[in-house]
Parts: sequence; structure tokens; C-alpha cells
Amino acid sequence: MVSDKQVLKLMTEMSKHGKKGLAALRSGMDRGTAQKYLAAGKGKLPSSLPATERSYLTREDPFAQDWAWVEVMLVDVPELEAKALFEHLQATWPGRYEPGQLRTLQRRVSRWRAQHGPEREVFFAQEHRPGEAAQTDFTSTMELKITICGAPLAHLLCHFVLPYSNWQWVTVAYSESLLALRRGVQSALLHLGRKPAWHQTDNSTAATHELATGKRGFNDEYLAMMRHFGMQPRTIGVGESEQNGDVEAANGALKRRIEQYLKLRGSRDFESVEVYESWLQSKCDIANAGRCTRVTLELTVMTEVNPTRLCEYVELDVPVTSWSTVRVKDNVYSVPSRLIGKDVRVRVSEREIEVWFAGRQELKTERLLGRSGHRIDYRHIIWSLVRKPGAFARYRYREDMFPTLVFRRAYDALRDATDREFTADMAYVRLLHLAASTLQVDVEAGIELLLTAGEQPTSERVKVLMGTDKPLTAPDLPALVVDLHEYDALLGRCLPSLETRI
Repeated sequence: MVSDKQVLKLMTEMSKHGKKGLAALRSGMDRGTAQKYLAAGKGKLPSSLPATERSYLTREDPFAQDWAWVEVMLVDVPELEAKALFEHLQATWPGRYEPGQLRTLQRRVSRWRAQHGPEREVFFAQEHRPGEAAQTDFTSTMELKITICGAPLAHLLCHFVLPYSNWQWVTVAYSESLLALRRGVQSALLHLGRKPAWHQTDNSTAATHELATGKRGFNDEYLAMMRHFGMQPRTIGVGESEQNGDVEAANGALKRRIEQYLKLRGSRDFESVEVYESWLQSKCDIANAGRCTRVTLELTVMTEVNPTRLCEYVELDVPVTSWSTVRVKDNVYSVPSRLIGKDVRVRVSEREIEVWFAGRQELKTERLLGRSGHRIDYRHIIWSLVRKPGAFARYRYREDMFPTLVFRRAYDALRDATDREFTADMAYVRLLHLAASTLQVDVEAGIELLLTAGEQPTSERVKVLMGTDKPLTAPDLPALVVDLHEYDALLGRCLPSLETRI
């Protein structure tokens, strides 16, 4: 189809130079079409000409022989795609169809479905009311390529949106867990200061669980969070992600906005997760400032939120095994060996775990995600391992005994220097014992110097470099001479006389 603007451009070009081909090219139309409008004269624009529907084909139909079969298949199996039908025709009639004819069949199938195909599902645009509901969703951020001190940060964003005003808030999450959802929702509500009547999520296990009927019901802890903040929970239908369409659409817009700010920032690396999250939320504040009219309207109809902050962790009572480990959420962590045989309380948050005993925090470490992971700190077990170095060779968590690459290189060097594995294991365990007894960074620096010099990184050589091999000597002090008369003089000054006491 040619527009009025194109025809006007054609007339202007012809008045300039009178070259029909050049005028047609510059106006973006075929030479024959240009000739038709030039012959019709000025004032004959496409909008003023009667619309005519072509009832004939400009070329022979390449699928005329097999179209009847195609129609039967489309009626019997509506899910069939045009590409599968085309490949079947090529296999049945070799040489009859060329690869370039696939697009022709796809257009014909699309047109047939529009005219004769089954009724399709209709989606109904919804009118949002101020302060009625909030939607929350988790979205991946792999395309942003965020790093923390140079290390890639595998994370999600917990995205909270008010559909009426598009007010939004985000928090960093590591999984679609209830803890991550709780943290994201209450962070948004406390920042907003108000709450909507409803909170809507998808059917993730963070908020729901499968019932015996096959439907999804809300988790008790999620319902407790809704009661705390005074909101009613609701979820979308199973497999009906479009019902959460507002936050789904906002996810893409949010990440595009973040991408633009990252380009302006000039770096995707941040000092810490906390700095990164604060940066994200500052960008949300900028976006929310442009929605102040609708946000103000929502704030007037919403009620105040409960300011009491929910605990962002769960507590578990866990026994300490004889391996000096605890098992938390299907992952293993080492603890100080003096706790073996005791029951400890573990606080599990979204990002870290804390181990408490008798009201004192014994351990705080980053939480492992997934299942069957382990984090063993050599400092917790080295005092037993140095007495039983033979256990190192087949220790289940042996790889955790190499805190840095330098220590791994040290073990390899010790192993290459002897044919006896036990000798190398014993020498390496002594290095770990030295690191636990002094400072790991100092031992690591000594190992690096010895490896660079081509020497064996034994604990004795490292001690020499650290200056800890020198025995302590007592300082030279003069002999103490006791004068007993000094005690008499002292007693004489401090004690009252007999007459005074009487």
C-alpha cells in the first residue's frame, strides 16, 4: 500500500527534476505504481481513490496440489505448525518444493486460521483501582552482569509493584524463597509507609504449596506475614502468568532502566551487595518521583502499615556432629570443635547463617544455596587434624582445606617433592596449623616467596620468613636484694602504737 505522503513526495520530486525512476525511488514506491499516480494527475491521492480488493493471484499457487491435504490436517490437528507441514511435504514429494517456499505456506496457514480456525482465547484488559493491590515477582538479572569486587553476583530481584501508579521497589534475592519474599515485601511496605488491601503473587513455593486436590494453597508462614501487615493474599491461576502481567511487564522496563544507568555509571562492579542494593533502590526512587500524581492518590486511600519489622530469618535447633559440622537446609557447615555433641541454634536468613550457643554467636557465614553443598573452615578442625594427619588423604571435605590457590600450589609442590603421600600431607597440615595459629595472610605471603624462589614451602621455612622461629629469651635483670629493715620501717609507719590502740 502507498500512503498519501509518498504520492506527495513523488509529485514534489517530479517537479524538481522530472526523472520518473529517481522520483519513484526517493518516494519509496515501485516505478509502475509511480506511473499510475502520475497518469491519474495531481490531487489523486490513495485516500481519495476507491479501495479495491484483488480477487486474483499474481502467480501460480505452488501448494495447489496438496492444499486440500493441508486443510484436513489443520482441522484434525490444530496444533500443527506450518514448518512441520512443509517438511512433511518435502519428504513426501522430493523435489516438488524449494526451501524458500516455506514462508509462502506459513502465510497461507496463518490466513486460513484467521478465517476458518478455532476460536482463540481473549484476554481482557483490567482497570486498576488506587490502593487495591500490589504484585510481587522475582526476575533474573543474568543479562546485567553485576560483579561484587570483581566476582560475578548470581542473584534475582524481588520486584514489588503497585499496578495503578506503577510505584516500584526492589531488593536483591538469591532464590525464590519465603525469606526472600518476606524481605522484599516488608522492605517495600516500610519504605512506602502504606499498604494496599491485597497482595498478589504467582504460584511459587515461597507463598503456596500443592494441595491434595491438585490446587495451590497458601503457606502458613506466608499467611502469617499477610496478617502482620493487614493484607489479603491472592494468587494467579496455575499457568496463567498473564494475570501477573503488570509486574511481569515492569520487570523488563526495570532491567532496561538499570542497564541504562549502568552504562552511565561506567562500571558494573560494586563494593558490596549492600552498596549495589542501595544503588538499585535509589534508581527506583528516581522513577517513582515521576509518578507522584498517581502515587499520591494511592497513598490517600491506603491505610498505614504496621511499622514492626518481621524477623528476616528462621531459627533451627541442630546437633553438632562428631565431624564438628551442622547440617542446615541440606547443606553442611563446620563449627568450632568444642561444640561437638551440643545442640546449637541456627538462624537462617536469605543471605547468611548464624550459629548461636548459650546466647553467644559462635559463627556467622554466607549461606550456601542449593543442596548437598559444604563449607568447612580449616580453623575449626586443624587442632585434631594436626594430631591425625593421616586422615587428610581421604577426608570427605578435603578440597575445603585449601583456603586459597596459594595453599593449593603449596600442597602440589610438597607432593611433587616426595614419593610418599603421607609425608606431603603431614607437611601441608603443619602449614594449615601455622596459619590457624598466627595469621593466614602472613603464612600465604611466606609460601608465595618460597614458591617463587623454587624452595619447598615447609612450615619451618615459613616460620623463618615470618620471624617466629626465634626462641624467646628472658631479659637481663639485676638480682633482687631484700632488706628486711624496710619491712620494719613500713610497719612502723602504717601500724598505730600500742598506747594509741588502748
